[in-house]
Amino acid sequence: MTTTIRTSRTDEPASALLGTLAEQGASGALSTESGIVYLASGHVVHVESAVTPALGDLLTHSGALAPDGWWAAIDQAGRRCGVGRQLVDSGHLAAGALELCHLGALFDAAYFVLAHDGPALRFRPGVAHWLGAVRSVPVDAVLRESRRRRELLHRIWPEPCVDLAPLARVPDTAPSDLPARRSRTLAQVDGVRTAAQIATALACRTFHTLVELRRLAAAGMVVPVAPAPAPAPAPASAEPGPAPRPVTPDEPDTALLRRLLHALEAL
Repeated sequence: MTTTIRTSRTDEPASALLGTLAEQGASGALSTESGIVYLASGHVVHVESAVTPALGDLLTHSGALAPDGWWAAIDQAGRRCGVGRQLVDSGHLAAGALELCHLGALFDAAYFVLAHDGPALRFRPGVAHWLGAVRSVPVDAVLRESRRRRELLHRIWPEPCVDLAPLARVPDTAPSDLPARRSRTLAQVDGVRTAAQIATALACRTFHTLVELRRLAAAGMVVPVAPAPAPAPAPASAEPGPAPRPVTPDEPDTALLRRLLHALEAL
């Protein structure tokens, strides 16, 4: 069965299109505004989002894998989409450790990609991720787990802005008897870092970090940083002035561009 390539925005939610692709046993990459879901034979094999730590960051920042070993595996096996197998075969990482970290990164990214279930942008049949096969997950399981995480976080603190905005500490609100994980998370809140950046600094899965940050927000210890106000417009002048410069679009997220660059180099 041939799957149609999606080249523009559709009104179909990503979850609905994922269900259709699963029924078709499709293989390829489904892009949304928040990330990319990779499928093989109708199962999810990897998910990427610019707002969650990459698998390589989790492995290297936690000390499970030396950075040189990670980049060596990409250089040697990225072109044939076999980085995961190369890590295991070369002895840099145990198969169980890779699978555990991979599943954590997959579900973390899937939460953000499917959190608001926005429209799918396009599906590219046959596109494979350079990591290669590590562990596949049924689409239903990914959708179910994403809903469970969304509902759990909502019960803790119903403001989703905590997930994406830079966070700041509220002065004089931290008790001395915080659990260790929550205390470590709070120590990383500096008014600049987002939840994903805090998770990377802690070499921790994003969802676990979000749980602690929402608990801290519910306790009144952290708050999202308000965006800076827009500058006031200059007063009108009767004198003719230079033609306005064209508006420059915002720079794309550098983390996502870096991952796309690695993927392109591997291909």
